[in-house]
Amino acid sequence: MPFINIKTNAAVSAEKEDSIKTAMGQAITAIPGKSENWLMVGIEPEYKLWFKGTSDPAAMVQVSIYGTADRSAKNKLTGKISEIIGDELGISPSRIYVSYTDTPDWGWNGANF
Repeated sequence: MPFINIKTNAAVSAEKEDSIKTAMGQAITAIPGKSENWLMVGIEPEYKLWFKGTSDPAAMVQVSIYGTADRSAKNKLTGKISEIIGDELGISPSRIYVSYTDTPDWGWNGANF
């Protein structure tokens, strides 16, 4: 049950949103046991976002994971996320933050796992 939320100050066309969503579905497999089957992706384009004092293109990506993942898997996913955002939106990896939240509690369908 991962959730990837992307906030960026860049404009994102519907075509790019779909491409990013599809690529994130493939990238999430960097975390053992995770797949697109349970992945939720949010994209917040044209978000008011400043990094290093400028509004140059940047992104904040938040990854929430049910359970835990080891550091090496998260590092691999960060690389894939940075590549996707770079390829699709032209944002340098040096202007992308990726944060992770592991949680033992996750609700779905009216109950918690």
